[in-house]
Formats: sequence, structure tokens, C-alpha cells
Amino acid sequence: MKKYCAEFVGTMMLVFLGCGAAILHGLPNIHEGSGYLGIAVAFGLALIGMAYSIGNISGCHINPAVSLAMCLRSRMEVKECIY
Repeated sequence: MKKYCAEFVGTMMLVFLGCGAAILHGLPNIHEGSGYLGIAVAFGLALIGMAYSIGNISGCHINPAVSLAMCLRSRMEVKECIY
């Protein structure tokens, strides 16, 4: 259960910070934004922060595509990938 909670928090932070930066960039009333580089940095910092904080708990496979790729490369058990 600890792994699932860690992955939930990691995904939540990635969506909140990364997509939040993209939303702020797209607002029409804000003329001084950080641009595309700021959005990329927000996603990168969210991933790095989560890797350091939950990496030892769950492996930090925030994106389900990463879990699927790890399963296909036999670096993760199928049972662990499905659950």
C-alpha cells in the first residue's frame, strides 16, 4: 500500500506542478511568463524532486508508460506492473 500512495503523490505533484506551469503560461492576462523553458523546468524539477523523495519507496515510475516499459524489459515483475 505504501508504494501505491507514493506513486499517487508523485503523479499528483507532476500534474500539479507541470500542468500548472503550462496553464499559467496559457492565461491571456499574464504577459510576463516563463515561456516554454519554464514549463520544461517545472516538469523536470517535479520529476527530480519526486525521484529523490519517493524513489526508494516505489522506484518512482510516475508515468504508467515507464512501468510498462520496465515490465517489457524484464526489470519489473508482471505482477507488480499490473497492481
